[in-house]
Amino acid sequence: MKVVTAQEMREIDRITIEEYGIPGLVLMERAGLAVASRFRELYPSMKALVLCGSGNNGGDGLATARNLFNRGFKVHVLMLAKKNSMGPDCTTQYRIAKKTGISVDFRTAVTERDLHGAAVIDAVFGAGLSRPVGKDIAGIFALLNNADVPVMSVDIPSGVSSDTGEVLGAAVRADCTVTFGLPKRGHLLYPGAGYAGKLFTEDIGFPAQLLMSDKLKINLINGEMVSGLIAPRHRNSYKGDYGHVLVVAGSRGKTGAAFMTARACLKSGSGLVTLGIPESLMDIFQSRVTEEMTLPLPDDGRGMMSEKALDVILEFASKKADVIAVGPGIGVSSRTEGVMRELIQSSPAPVVIDADGLNSLSAATDTEHELKAVLQRAKAPVVLTPHPGEMARLLKKTGSGIQDMEKERINVAASFSQETGVCLVLKGVPTVVAAPGGDVFINTSGNPGMAAAGAGDVLTGVIASLLGQGLNPVDASLSGVYLHGLSGDRAAKKKGERSMVASDIIDFLPDVFIPNPPSRK
Repeated sequence: MKVVTAQEMREIDRITIEEYGIPGLVLMERAGLAVASRFRELYPSMKALVLCGSGNNGGDGLATARNLFNRGFKVHVLMLAKKNSMGPDCTTQYRIAKKTGISVDFRTAVTERDLHGAAVIDAVFGAGLSRPVGKDIAGIFALLNNADVPVMSVDIPSGVSSDTGEVLGAAVRADCTVTFGLPKRGHLLYPGAGYAGKLFTEDIGFPAQLLMSDKLKINLINGEMVSGLIAPRHRNSYKGDYGHVLVVAGSRGKTGAAFMTARACLKSGSGLVTLGIPESLMDIFQSRVTEEMTLPLPDDGRGMMSEKALDVILEFASKKADVIAVGPGIGVSSRTEGVMRELIQSSPAPVVIDADGLNSLSAATDTEHELKAVLQRAKAPVVLTPHPGEMARLLKKTGSGIQDMEKERINVAASFSQETGVCLVLKGVPTVVAAPGGDVFINTSGNPGMAAAGAGDVLTGVIASLLGQGLNPVDASLSGVYLHGLSGDRAAKKKGERSMVASDIIDFLPDVFIPNPPSRK
């Protein structure tokens, strides 16, 4: 499913009306039917208090009110706007509502008496809001948010930016939101996602070809998309068919990161996994590995790899490895900085870079321009998996620049990927995957229990494993992100979010890979 901005949705609306000839009032009628249907399903015995603004969102609310009234619901509409400020379609819906006998009042205040015994339908502002909410309306939103009443928002919670998820001064905190055609970015980006509640996306008659247009570059990652990318295993296959991952990870005091990344590779289906580790730590690793193999790397005498490790890594990659996962727990030093810079430009195998690999790369480049130049010279595909702090370091952002980057995480990820040619996995809530061609994918799985040390190391292993099994960098990344989050969801159900650790995510990986049907090949 695609995800749109306010402008993209306006354009879909315009083309539907002007070029396909579907009147705006017909779309509004269908929107009202969709919201009323959900209201009847969720609040069958409650009266409806419908709060309407003066635009099309208010018209949707009035159409909803009429459909509920016709079904026998007790309905009261409060127009939080002046009568002469209503748009044409909203005015039409108001006139129909009055002729139908619905109670409609024009007010700038809502009382606790209005809320008593009601479920509220919020149709004050729609997806086009771009200015801060006024003081009077903000007071109404505060009353709603503090009252013990259910709230259903129409299209998007009033006060939330549909493009960034930003709260524009004040916003309605809804229990659920009914949107039309396609979800908007603000439904999925925080803090707005926290105001939307359960999201319902309803078909109100927009032409399918508009909703699936290649011009819309933002997509939701879901189970249906990922299941089509995970191929069944052939009966006559062997371990070499499923990729050999070289995991370059670990240093003194950070050996756990290496083990988790390697284990995640194996649990995600890798045929072979080799751990490239500082040679002074070989005894530690040899005593713990079972299915994994090890590759000793020259180190600096302090348990971190030295610059001489680069030649060993490249030689192994040229002969045996299908993909390199590098960074978890390697530490940051002048040696790791040099290794990362040269590895990107010389590796014959795709490289997945995380954690200290990203921090070393950031430290090795003085400017954003220099960093992008290094990535542009990559010999093989590169996947970067930064969390917001690591992304800020890569882009040399500090202070308010970090906050601005988070507000625009979709645009930041998209532009970075297109400028550098790398596949960028920008972790966070939600995680987004950006492809060099301009497409961006928003993940829908995962939970707060995954905010734990090592969870990113596990994700690195899952993505690297899928790359080694033949998926391209974008498909491996979006599938890895979704399956990693889904495994975390399974772990949370069993362990609880508070008590989850990263190894729990690994333990549940076998449960999330869709069972393979028998193959005749």
